[in-house]
Amino acid sequence: MLIRSTWTLKVAEPTTLPRFYGLEVVKYLHQRLGIELGSEPIPSTTCSGILGAITVGGDFVTFHPGEFYQLSLCGLQENASKAIASLAFPTDADSNQVLQLLGATFQVSDREDEITSYDTLYHALVAAEPEPTKRFDLKFVTPTSFSQNRIHLPLPVPCLMFRSWLERWNHFADVYLGEDELIEYLSTTVALSRHNIQTRPMTIHSGKVTGFTGTVSLQILSAADPLIANVTNLLVEYSKFSGTGMKTRLGMGQTQSS
Repeated sequence: MLIRSTWTLKVAEPTTLPRFYGLEVVKYLHQRLGIELGSEPIPSTTCSGILGAITVGGDFVTFHPGEFYQLSLCGLQENASKAIASLAFPTDADSNQVLQLLGATFQVSDREDEITSYDTLYHALVAAEPEPTKRFDLKFVTPTSFSQNRIHLPLPVPCLMFRSWLERWNHFADVYLGEDELIEYLSTTVALSRHNIQTRPMTIHSGKVTGFTGTVSLQILSAADPLIANVTNLLVEYSKFSGTGMKTRLGMGQTQSS
């Protein structure tokens, strides 16, 4: 089971939180899910943090009334996905669900769930042998970076994106896709055709990690095997659940595809 749950949030008055609030969001959500942070070699969840029109000033961020914010939480494994599907926030005196964090209150005004499975994705996008897609447009909503030993690389390098998605897929899915040889083949048949990115720091714990945000297009080379094109399509579709790169549980690497 795979799930992507997105809550729409709002505040009744200007609300200011410290810039490290994102870690507190993740701690709070995982406590409610019954999942201990740091207990899994490959995290079974990804989280977007709270996204929307936020004003940054010094070490604080401010959320504004009249704006709508979104919080997405994905489950990559059966138990985590079921816990997310059944997750409900506490209610206030008017029976409205609220997310309370560091003394702030966010009202939950809506929720959308996208639910699928590894088998469903694989059969629809690979086993059924659909007409291959040759171009993939991705949007990186939150800072995305890749861990290279002790260096963080904030660039959309295709082989690093594929490795990130493939590692998670092979760990959680019943259908094994391959490892180094597949990544090498993908790297020689799928090209980065265009991008419009910028770097942006993200506060993690007491420090900052620089990542890139923006849009990236991948292009299948004309001589590529249709199967490779379909596997690429599968991994790109999976990325909206798995995220991309490092610290996806903590809000980095949120990825959208079209």
